[in-house]
Amino acid sequence: MIEKNYQPADIEARMSVVWEDSLAFKAGRPDRRDAVPFTIVIPPPNVTGSLHMGHALNNTLQDILCRFERMRGRDVLWQPGTDHAGIATQMVVERQLTERKQPGRREMGREKFLERVWQWKAESGDTIINQLKRLGASCDWSRERFTMDEGLSKAVVKVFVELHRDGLIYKDKRLVNWDTKLLTAISDLEVQQTEVKGHLWYLRYPIEGRTFSPEDPSSFIVVATTRPETMLGDTGVAVHPEDERYLKLVGKNVILPLVGRKIAIVADDYSDPEKGSGAVKITPAHDFNDFEVGNRHGLARISVIDREGCLDLVDNEDYLRDLPEGTAQFAEEFHKVDRFVARKRIVERLESFGFIERIEPHTHMVPHGDRSNSVIEPYLTDQWYVDAKTLAKPAIAAVRSGETNFVPKNWEKTYFEWMENIQPWCISRQLWWGHQIPAWYGPDGKVFVAETEEEAVSHALGYYVEQEVITAEQGREMALDRNKREGFITRDEDVLDTWFSSALWPFSTLGWPADAPEVQRYYPTNALVTGFDIIFFWVARMMMMGLHFMKEVPFSTVYIHALVRDEKGAKMSKSKGNVIDPLNLIDEYGADALRFTLAAMAAQGRDIKLATSRVEGYRNFATKLWNASRFAEMNHCAVPDGFEPAKVKETLNRWIAHESAHTTREVTEAIEAYRFNDAAGAIYRFVWNVYCDWYVELAKPVLLGPDSPAKDETRAMVAWARDEILKLLHPFMPFITEELWEVTAKRDGLLALAQWPLKPAEPTPEQLAMLAAAAGPTDPLVSPMLIMPIFDHADFTDPAAEAEIGWVIDLVTQIRSVRAEMNIPPATLTALVLVGASTETSERAPRWAEIVKRMARLSDISFADRAPDGAVQLLVRGEVAALPLKGVIDVAAERARLDKEIGKADADIKRAEAKLANEKFVANAAEEVVEEEREKREAALARKAKLLEALERLKQAS
Repeated sequence: MIEKNYQPADIEARMSVVWEDSLAFKAGRPDRRDAVPFTIVIPPPNVTGSLHMGHALNNTLQDILCRFERMRGRDVLWQPGTDHAGIATQMVVERQLTERKQPGRREMGREKFLERVWQWKAESGDTIINQLKRLGASCDWSRERFTMDEGLSKAVVKVFVELHRDGLIYKDKRLVNWDTKLLTAISDLEVQQTEVKGHLWYLRYPIEGRTFSPEDPSSFIVVATTRPETMLGDTGVAVHPEDERYLKLVGKNVILPLVGRKIAIVADDYSDPEKGSGAVKITPAHDFNDFEVGNRHGLARISVIDREGCLDLVDNEDYLRDLPEGTAQFAEEFHKVDRFVARKRIVERLESFGFIERIEPHTHMVPHGDRSNSVIEPYLTDQWYVDAKTLAKPAIAAVRSGETNFVPKNWEKTYFEWMENIQPWCISRQLWWGHQIPAWYGPDGKVFVAETEEEAVSHALGYYVEQEVITAEQGREMALDRNKREGFITRDEDVLDTWFSSALWPFSTLGWPADAPEVQRYYPTNALVTGFDIIFFWVARMMMMGLHFMKEVPFSTVYIHALVRDEKGAKMSKSKGNVIDPLNLIDEYGADALRFTLAAMAAQGRDIKLATSRVEGYRNFATKLWNASRFAEMNHCAVPDGFEPAKVKETLNRWIAHESAHTTREVTEAIEAYRFNDAAGAIYRFVWNVYCDWYVELAKPVLLGPDSPAKDETRAMVAWARDEILKLLHPFMPFITEELWEVTAKRDGLLALAQWPLKPAEPTPEQLAMLAAAAGPTDPLVSPMLIMPIFDHADFTDPAAEAEIGWVIDLVTQIRSVRAEMNIPPATLTALVLVGASTETSERAPRWAEIVKRMARLSDISFADRAPDGAVQLLVRGEVAALPLKGVIDVAAERARLDKEIGKADADIKRAEAKLANEKFVANAAEEVVEEEREKREAALARKAKLLEALERLKQAS
């Protein structure tokens, strides 16, 4: 028995237990042993994280695909897991230690600190997983993985060692994003560009051989900088090779102010003749662009800022080299001074010597660490790198050839731009939490990379015996006694970037490098659902690693979803106070309502403007379905054994079968094409408009009438159509549909494992042969994605039933629309005249007269050859229907009202267009404000169009 009121919280808790106890989501179920697999790997959320709206969207879309394919009979593996999140997790634990006034990381030592992190993970690491379960994610939770699981750690070590052996991992001194607070390199994704109001300092650099005078422009070159403190590390000045002002100076030197070092003037396209003086200072050790310019011209790299963000000048061999006499005192004065304090002092010093031409206010973007919030320093340091350029070539080719496709396709351009301009990938991090780099150093710094310490020791001892650094006897003793080799060989303290381990996710989670059967069955995966911001950081790297180690792309399709913004289109942020918590929405409206909202708004390439009112609206949609199901149950609607909907006789029932088949095709094809919003829209229209508003209403006279074959058939069909709805809606709203299925469908088994209404056709032998050939002779399975487009669309249709019931619906709808436009009170009944009716209409009208009169508030339906005077004429499926309104409405008053409303719409249009025509407004206003004005204009234009249509109809009644 269906409860009177729909209570999402009760249903969600109960259904979660039912699914878990029945192992509904387990991959490799015995009944699916011979089924074609369908695999998705979850983008592993940080173990420190909690569910945010991006997670909710991403996982809702993945779940729709998984539930859809599971119902189509596929052996679905949705692989769950979490990422160890190096910096984030280490910060969480360090903060916890501080709050509890316990010894810090350094005081504890590495081993004890890592024990503490694992303890934290055991206590708090499942938060995000439990929240995903609340959302309804149908992962195979028995296979949950963690990027630092033993098996995944083995995969990471093997990949590192093999890439190093192949020359694709190496150590190099390059610039990195350096966090001076966390004291580690960080990835570009962990850098936030923040707008800062600063200054632009124009500095005079004296030309060698000329007497410097601030009043003589020929004695110096002017360069502009936002970072005067880095000028101490300048090793060149660049001018454009076609800038005639400087052609004669290229190859000469300037004298670095305050320091006195001679630095070269070089010609390089990096300098923009249109900006400032056209000359730029080059500091290769403190700017990423300058680093590249320096490489092109062989300029020295002089690092003058240390790990903590302080000037580092004393004992700095690079800085002190080639300095004129008398600068050592300057080095002492500024040594270990914070970079921003040093900036102020250096500007004062430059000003006192006449080296500053002018200072201008300057607003610019400054990189900050997303976790430390400190200004990021481009820092020259030794790090481990991956030769991404080499690995990227097959990954680029795979997308160009169509082995992997992006949806929407325009994201391929972004992928290619990144991949074709790829730089070496810095994979080392100066942290303790993470996969420690499997490299050991000998006493002379020689590196030994190996999968285990024992292997590294063996290589090292063999090498040093051969080099006669130690004797063979010493080597044997060290090999046998760990204490005797203490300090002789030491492990690299750094850990790997978390993106390194997550790059292996599609195959490491399946058991690789072990010869696991899951690797053979579930790799490559089918689809990846992710956000655009990690196409490079994660998607591209999975492509590179998958192709290198598995010799196949890791996924056939990459679906890129957009951002979830607030209802005005602004990006959600804590600082703006506009963050919407998905868990709060689930608490208030239910997970189904939130899921359906996100799916319904997930148009390809368009950001989602999320309003709480939309979620509330879809909760009402769930309530509508609940009440319709209760109505069916109260009227004893049930599907009898052996019932065949294709054999029903009543026109109304054949119509709902026709509409159900049409909707099934729409939903199926839309999900296949990753058009989630179209799929959600199709099922919404079918449930609310077709089934509830029309079918159930039109069926009521039969259901409430005397017993008859027609009543029996209608009861069966009401229940059958409801069950089809539950199937189609299940991927989007799994909780309510599973509950209603259990209570009303009275079938054996779960809805989650029921058959989708439109199942894939069995491929013919010819198709199988074609697919096998396309897949290649070594593939153990035919690619599931190749089978997907082959469907049997020979399902039920009845054009005659659709024509008859469609006529009834269109007629009632148009009459209701006119009544609303003309402000006709509900109690006022109007007549209807069918003009020049065809034979079909003449036969239909009497059959449906009572229902049409009741639903359209009509007093009478008659036939005539021409429309009466003063009647509003409607065109219904090519035929004219007339509503005589003379004497029913005050035409003059109604016209005045419409004119007034049109005037208001015109004013709204004019106001919005004036703002949008203002270039200053469009350029300076927030993106969401401009978009809001565009929406106001479009709404006003649409409102005016409807009012003009109503005014035109009113003229007919005059």
